[in-house]
Amino acid sequence: MSHDSTPELLILHAIRLLGFANSDAIAARAGSSAAEAARVLDEADDHGWVQDLAFADLEGWSLTDTGRAENERQLAAERQLADPDNTIVAVYRDFLPLNTRLVRAVTDWQINPTSEDQFAPNDHSDPAWDGRVLNELTALGTELAPLVQRLRNVLTRFNGYAERYRAALRRAVNGEPEWIDKTDVDSCHRVWFQLHEDLISTLGIDRGTESSDAPA
Repeated sequence: MSHDSTPELLILHAIRLLGFANSDAIAARAGSSAAEAARVLDEADDHGWVQDLAFADLEGWSLTDTGRAENERQLAAERQLADPDNTIVAVYRDFLPLNTRLVRAVTDWQINPTSEDQFAPNDHSDPAWDGRVLNELTALGTELAPLVQRLRNVLTRFNGYAERYRAALRRAVNGEPEWIDKTDVDSCHRVWFQLHEDLISTLGIDRGTESSDAPA
């Protein structure tokens, strides 16, 4: 049976995945009410796990070093309870080759080399080039879905990644190219990045040394 994470884990983990976000965005990502998010954030603030920051006209929450450590402790304890068969490790191994292809596809979406400039920005005026990239991104979405289902069978908090990816891809196919790679919308790349972060944080892997830290 799939395991339901506690609100305390979900809300702290939402900040980890979002990086910096206001209370409404955190509540939405965690699937909690605004009141519950406020309660957990207040408690986390008292523990020194989060900090409320303001930059110009932006205000939001981020994890402190101790909050990141607490999130990792919670994730490790949850995984020990919910995943005795190491399904998440197996999914992560299957995810890595897809991740390599996703990075290449997003790069091709951003850059379309010419004879004069091998790093020429893609202006999306070449339908054959963009079509090839969209076909690859569509294939990746198809291959991602069963991996997410395996994760959902262990932890319900992995719900939604495949659906969000498909929704972003539909918008790109329908003429909104920013829905492939922009970070200020729930783009294919943003969804994929969050899933990748979700996996490595759940497994206790440091993104900066991922290849050497990957579970054997």
